[in-house]
Amino acid sequence: MDFSFSEEQTLLRNTVERFVQDNYDFDTRRKITASEDGFSRENWQQMAELGLLAAPFSEEQGGLGGGPIDVMVLMEEFGKGLVVEPFIPTVVQAGGFLRRGTPAQIEEHIPGIIAGETLWAFAYAEPQGRYNLADLTTTATKDGDDFVINGNKAVVLGGPWADKLVVTARTSGGQRDEKGVTIFIVDKSATGVTTRDYPTVDGSRASEITFENVKVGADAVIGDVDNGLPLVEQVSDESIAALAAEACGCMKMLVDDTVEYCKTRKQFGMPIGKFQVLQHRMVDMFMNHEQSVSISYMVNLKLAEDAVERTKAASAAKVQIGKAGRFVGQQAVQLHGGMGMTDELRVGHYFKRLTMIDTQLGNVDYHLKRYADAA
Repeated sequence: MDFSFSEEQTLLRNTVERFVQDNYDFDTRRKITASEDGFSRENWQQMAELGLLAAPFSEEQGGLGGGPIDVMVLMEEFGKGLVVEPFIPTVVQAGGFLRRGTPAQIEEHIPGIIAGETLWAFAYAEPQGRYNLADLTTTATKDGDDFVINGNKAVVLGGPWADKLVVTARTSGGQRDEKGVTIFIVDKSATGVTTRDYPTVDGSRASEITFENVKVGADAVIGDVDNGLPLVEQVSDESIAALAAEACGCMKMLVDDTVEYCKTRKQFGMPIGKFQVLQHRMVDMFMNHEQSVSISYMVNLKLAEDAVERTKAASAAKVQIGKAGRFVGQQAVQLHGGMGMTDELRVGHYFKRLTMIDTQLGNVDYHLKRYADAA
């Protein structure tokens, strides 16, 4: 099997690498996350101008006709820079739903994403859900041709920045039934939508969102009424593949920073990198990163396969990334000594991001069970 990148994908990587180098040095990133907005609208517009936001959309939809591998390339470089702009919520998640929407939805919403004019968030998680995408207490009740949404969503990543939301709600069946889940487009400024915004531990922002008698039209439904769960699972697996690539970028920086530090930090008159036990730790960090890169390739290549194979690949990737991210992060912090978790050193910031990635869309324990069920 040929794992080499195409010329277009190599050029894309070079473009993103330059963007991160020019706009996302560590001090600049700290200023961005500490700002009132919590992200840079200038950087978002530059992403749009470079065509990064158009990468996964088809040419018919105004995009560049890329696929999962193109997103993987983007996300790995974003991971190296700890980019906080909402690429996954807006492009991967909302874009993933809209790409499969009606022609009217595609025409109305995708150009705004590609141009960097509209930000989106995916409101799916609920406090009682524990990663179960079908466990919903948020309801959407039929009212003539419209629907009325009531409920609460937790930890909506990118929620404070979003103009529009993709919301899952139950339109029939019991709380955890696979049937009865429907996907809606909701304007965040709509009457009855209230948010509580807060910063997350990795420097991003999230919201708790309440829907109280929020009325949407039938044209706001993405896919089929009562049969939205398969699409939710598909887009979630695509998001896991993107997160896996981002985690690989984070781990790469932790490995490189740790090796460089151990070459210069001296103890007993010699660099600590000369001590064999620490060399073994760094080799283990390197191996965990390389295994994560391999499984990141695997899950992105399997996204187009049937639901069972896609599910197994996504869950396997989540387990590997979760375990490797924790190991690499812990070793990097320990080998840097007490300064490893200080705010002034970027090592701790990469570890925090890897910790958040582990909890997004299911942790290691959840995906071990999901893999077993699918197998």
